[in-house]
Amino acid sequence: MIRNIVFDIGNVLTDFRWRGFLQDKGFQEEMVERIARASVMTPLWYEIDRGVWDEERLIREFIKLDPEIEEELRLAYGSVKGMVTKRDYAIPWLKELKERGYRLYYLSNFSHKAYVDCMEALDFLPLMDGGILSYQERVVKPDPEIYLRLLRQYDLKAEESVFLDDTPMNVTAAEELGFRGICFETREQAQKELEGYLAEK
Repeated sequence: MIRNIVFDIGNVLTDFRWRGFLQDKGFQEEMVERIARASVMTPLWYEIDRGVWDEERLIREFIKLDPEIEEELRLAYGSVKGMVTKRDYAIPWLKELKERGYRLYYLSNFSHKAYVDCMEALDFLPLMDGGILSYQERVVKPDPEIYLRLLRQYDLKAEESVFLDDTPMNVTAAEELGFRGICFETREQAQKELEGYLAEK
């Protein structure tokens, strides 16, 4: 029987809109792509979510990949306000599940900078029973350890939990530990799959 529902945050309960964020800063499409190739599209992005590197070190590593755009990279990531934005359905969906008696948790690769700069997009957090942001634990999905820490910290059983994430390898990692997994594509699709699991006895 499912008792716990665990949500990723970016592109599940919020929009992780890095492309629109860079466009909002005035960068033309060619520069947006160039900035992305030196930052968000590289494995370096995991390091800011891991919370081990400070912001300046991360920027320096981005710059090493494309030194000609140092100024643009610093402008892009001086503030990340607007990179993570609200999805209107998040609070009503969580309230409805909570009213039905399910315990709600979050498990997300998330940086401290995004947490601070985009706090207004995380207005659903008070509805949750707990959760882990990767920067707090210095480990990122799909490392099994981050899932195990969630289970241990809140005394949860994987077999009583459903995990929703928009990244297939993160869902697979959860399933290998005993979670029911849902690869989030749309709210409608995910809700239908979730209701199927919740109906099981």
